[in-house]
Amino acid sequence: MDLSPFKLDIDELLADYTEANCTAFADFKGLWMAKKFSYIYEGRPKTNSGAFMQSLFLHCIGHMTSQSCMPQRLAGIYCLYCLYESQPYKPHFKIYLSLEELKKLKDFVVEAKQNGMAVVPSLVKRMLDKGMILFGFINLLGDSGVKQVNELTASQNKRVKFACDKLFMNTQIDSYMHMDLGSELELDKIKKSSLDYAKAKELAFAEASNIIDVEDARHIVQNDKLLGDRVDEIVKEWDAQKEAFYEKTGVRRDELAVVEHDEPGVLPHENDEFDEIRQLLLE
Repeated sequence: MDLSPFKLDIDELLADYTEANCTAFADFKGLWMAKKFSYIYEGRPKTNSGAFMQSLFLHCIGHMTSQSCMPQRLAGIYCLYCLYESQPYKPHFKIYLSLEELKKLKDFVVEAKQNGMAVVPSLVKRMLDKGMILFGFINLLGDSGVKQVNELTASQNKRVKFACDKLFMNTQIDSYMHMDLGSELELDKIKKSSLDYAKAKELAFAEASNIIDVEDARHIVQNDKLLGDRVDEIVKEWDAQKEAFYEKTGVRRDELAVVEHDEPGVLPHENDEFDEIRQLLLE
């Protein structure tokens, strides 16, 4: 679906606000209501709702983090907030911000505070408190497809290691995943003992048959499977389930071993910008 008309509507709304040289959030809300801008959702697509919302959000973020004049950048964050609050989806789609965009948002808050525009840090704080923003690694504004894939792959690999650390740290799961059930149960000894027992049973049956009629008891020595064979099947099923786990999670046995001896997975600086902007808003 072509989203150009939606973006053009946003551009026109922001242009009207900028031309009026306004800075107050109340003025923007008044313009929004006067234009009945919530009707922008009337033509929304029936599918890919998430992509639709993120496209609108990203367009506003582009205005907010641009090098344009302050009124236009203010209009960008005001429109972003109003689009989120007025969206028809339940639950609401969150606003995705990359770490790069978060840094720009932090700079914008600093600049707004320096210019005496307290509404900006207040609005950003409200957005954070309400959980409106989803933070991620991938910058969706202007990146090539290859770069996005590479960044996403690196991010996923780091998060898999982090998840492994958390999953296997101080739990019994680690020992279960590394456990050789055959060795644990001493399968070789069980198989040898069960085979010896079966032979002894057959010998006893043969000797008894020379003395009495044992036809009614023949089922005792005609057991289909030995205990060792049954345990062997359980061990093979256990190994198969472990392999299925490795396959589904993408984690291999050697990777788990690396995690076990590596330092706990930490995503360095992942929350630094978030913490900084939180602290900035509290000052």
